[in-house]
Parts: sequence; C-alpha cells; structure tokens
Amino acid sequence: MRKLLVYMKGFRKECVLGPLFKLLEASFELLVPLVMAAVIDTGIGGRDREYIVRMCAVLVGLGIVGLACSLTAQYFAAKASVGFAARLRAALFGRIQSLSFSDMDVQGPSTLITRMTSDINQVQNGVNLTLRLLLRSPFVVLGAMVMAFTIDWKAAIIFAAVIPLLSVVVFGVMLWTMPRYKQVQGKLDKVLGTTRENLTGVRVVRAFGREESETEEFERENNALTRLQVFVGRVSALMNPMTYILINLGTMVLIWVGALRVDTAVITQGAVVALLNYMSQILVELVKLANLIINISKALACANRISGVLDIEPGMSGPPEGGRGDRASVSFENVELTYKGAGGPSLSGISFSAPAGSTVGIIGGTGSGKSSLINLIPRFYDVTGGSVKVGGLDVKGWDLEDLRGRVGVVPQKAVLFTGTIRENLLWGNENATEEELWQALETAQAKEFVSGKPRGLDEPVEQGGRNFSGGQRQRLTIARALVRRPDILMLDDSASALDFATDLKLRQAISRLPNGPTVFIVSQRASSIQHADIIVVLDNGQSVGVGSHEELLESCEVYREIYESQFDRGDRK
Repeated sequence: MRKLLVYMKGFRKECVLGPLFKLLEASFELLVPLVMAAVIDTGIGGRDREYIVRMCAVLVGLGIVGLACSLTAQYFAAKASVGFAARLRAALFGRIQSLSFSDMDVQGPSTLITRMTSDINQVQNGVNLTLRLLLRSPFVVLGAMVMAFTIDWKAAIIFAAVIPLLSVVVFGVMLWTMPRYKQVQGKLDKVLGTTRENLTGVRVVRAFGREESETEEFERENNALTRLQVFVGRVSALMNPMTYILINLGTMVLIWVGALRVDTAVITQGAVVALLNYMSQILVELVKLANLIINISKALACANRISGVLDIEPGMSGPPEGGRGDRASVSFENVELTYKGAGGPSLSGISFSAPAGSTVGIIGGTGSGKSSLINLIPRFYDVTGGSVKVGGLDVKGWDLEDLRGRVGVVPQKAVLFTGTIRENLLWGNENATEEELWQALETAQAKEFVSGKPRGLDEPVEQGGRNFSGGQRQRLTIARALVRRPDILMLDDSASALDFATDLKLRQAISRLPNGPTVFIVSQRASSIQHADIIVVLDNGQSVGVGSHEELLESCEVYREIYESQFDRGDRK
C-alpha cells in the first residue's frame, strides 16, 4: 500500500482536514455525557427548569456543530479517496497499455479487469473509511476512558479491563481474515474469467449446445467463491457478538459498582449515567473500528494486487534513441518464437525477404503460426531467436511508435469501437480529410454500403460493431488501416467473411494503391495469395516453402495439397 500513497499527492490538505474535523466531532461527542450528568444532578435533582432548558440548548448546539464537522470531514474524505482512486486507475490503465502482448498473455484480461474495477473500488472505500474513522474511533475509545477516570477512577478500572479484551478479539479476527480476503479476490478472478469467456464465445457455446455444461462450470466456480466468502464472513461476523458480550458484561459490572458507590454517596446518579454513556460510546466505536479493520484488510489485499500489476516492468521497449529505417522492406533471418509458458517454439527457422512494395502471401493450416509470424513485424512479440528487420534495421532498434506508425494492421477478428464510422476510421489517421476517408472506403470495397446508410460516415457504430455484418466489419477495419497510408499493410485473414468476387476486387484495389505499401496477406484460401510476389508456406511453425505460386506447385507438397483441395483440376489456371 505504501507504493500507492504516491497517488495521494495533491490531497494533503484533504488528508489532514478530514481526520481533523472528525476529531473535532468526537470531542463534542465526548462532552455530551458530562452535560447529561449535569442535567440529572443539577437540573433534575435541584428542580431547576431553567437550567435544564439551558443545558438542553447546549446539547442541541453540540449536535449541530458535531453534524457540521462530520459533513465537512465526509466531504474532504470523499474528495481525497475519489481523487486517489481516479489517479490510481489512470496509472494502472497506463501501465496495462504499456505491457507487451506477452505480459498481457501471462496476466490474463479477466485479472486485469478485476484490478481496474473491483480492486480499485475496494481500495477507494478503504481510503475513505481510513480518513474518517482510523483516528476518530481510537480517539473516542481512549477519550471515553480518560473521561471515565475523571469521574471516578475506581469505576473506570472496568474500562481498563474491558478494552484490552476487546482489542484481542478485534485484532485476532483481523489477522485471520486478511489472507483469506486475498483468496476471495483470487476466486473472483476465476469467476470473472469464466464469465468473460462465455460472453465473448456465446455463439460458439450455443452452436455446440454447451449451455448446460458451461452453466455447471460457472456454478462450480461461483459456489467455490461463495463458500469461501461465507466462511470468511462467518468468522468476521463473530466480531460483533463477541464485542457486544464483553461490553454488556462490562456494563453490568459498571451498573453494579456504580449503584454501590451511589449508595455510599461517593458519586452521583448523573455520574453513573455518564459512565454508562461512555461505555456505550466505546461499544459503538469498537464495532466501527472492527468493521473498519475488516474493510482495511480487504483494501490492503486489493492494494497489493494492484501494486503487483504496477510493478510489472514492460517486457518490451525501444532503444533510448530509436533508429529509423528506409522504405518498408522486410526480412526474416532464421526467426524463432516461443511464447511464455509454451512447451516449445511456435515458429522456428523462418527466413525470407520481401522487397519494399511487394506482396507476400502467407498460407498454412490452422495453428501453423501464420498470425504469429506477422505479429513479429510491428513487434507485438519479440523473437526468441534470429531477427526481423524492417527497412534494413532490426525491429528492436526501431522507435516503437515510429515502427508501428508505418504499419497498418487488420486483425483476424474485426474490432470496431463504439462511436461512428468516421470516428473508427480516424483511428488510422486523426488528421485524415473527408476525401481520404472515402478513398479508403472505396479501396476496402465499403463505400457502397456506407454511402447507403442514412448518416453516411456519421452512422453510429454499436459496441463491437454488432449492428454491421461480419463482411461489413471486416471491410471497415481494412479501410481504417488504409486511412493511415501505411508502408506495410498486414491483412491477417481479414477477408474470410467476403465472397470471392469482393475479395478479388479488394486485392486488385490494394495493388493499385499510390503509396505502394508492402502487403502481407495471411489466408487459408490459395486464391487469395496465388498472385503474390512471394508466398511463404508454413507447417507446424516451420517454413516448408518460399517462392511464387508456380514454383511452389512444383516444389512444395504442402502447398500443392492445399491448392488441390480447394480447386477442381478443371478450374486451375
């Protein structure tokens, strides 16, 4: 938690004034029993109605001032905790944005989502309660005990006996529950992970009729979380009855001792009432303190989880002064890639060169490493062997922003963001003109359906682009990449939802682009890559053929099998 306190800078005033006003409120609260004792002993005992009215006015005044102090403290505590959480959330989001794909794979999206939402909310609540109650509750407990000693030290010995016992109960429960709350958050990660998988793969789940089995799996995870929460909750719930038992036993003893001392005229009846009020204040504040400790325990567990993400050093960074290559030639030299935690390399022995302006087709079976290969060009992943060069310079020597600014990526899964078509296209180049947007749409074969929309470029896009068909989403993501006018254009099986005629028109339009980018086309269709300048055939992560279509038909058995499986002999050209 200490590492996170740096985000409290700028809220020093609130962190001082919040607890200060709470202490002022507590001071006024400690005066109330003395005023009540005076009302009983002087006002009621002496039948002085004017004195009673005057003291009641004092009580009302103490209540109003205490309320004002409390509201002021609440305001400062809320301002500091919300501001702290906002800064922490921004820092955490920034750190997540800086993580490499490998780091993201290790952490997992569901875990990071939990850190951003549930964990930060828990920390915010803990900071709020800490500013309000961490000083106030012990102050009232000690203050009530001191005031009790000023009234009658012999009767106040009961306070000195009860408070240590209460402290043992409170801190004992706290020490036991702290590690368990960390386990609760871990099981919450699993529940969120299962939920996320089902939401993202809902079509697959329903297509294979797996609703019941997925529901059973979710129930297993959810029941495990529930059992642990109930178990921890039961132990935490022991705190209130145990503290009430101790306080009520102390109250019984106090009434008995007080009655004896009133009978011998050592103290007055008002003093006994004041002592009982102080005992009640101690009870209330210790219950508050117990709940505060539980919340702080949860907040500390969550803070450690957040700190764990902030402590991750990004596994990828450019040199202090990144280099710049020339045009977008690309070469792979004996490249090997092994993902973290994988049993073996996903790519090995990959070597080929693509001159600037050429078209490279990448083909192979499912899981052969096609997407992994092109992800090395913009350095989404770092090679574990060999080198990838862009413009004659190793990608590790490039400035990352400059390198990725030269690359237009169309991912395998078409991703659109909530907003409008225009806003999605401007992701490629925020300074693009209207004409450039329409040119990109025309090249991507999307101009016709976009111009047919009532609002054109300003047509709304729902989350994930669910108000567009699969083919329309793919064409819009291609247009977004083209708006950038990239030196390298990577199409990762991004035309799979297009018919053959539209796919052909798309490839012809891309080949006529005035900026002449180096194009990488990943596809399982031989027709999509057969006219490429260079075709790379992958099989189980290895390059089994590099060359033109005609060369590979003669020399590469894997390519020939793929081609023959997709074309009838009479259709070959």
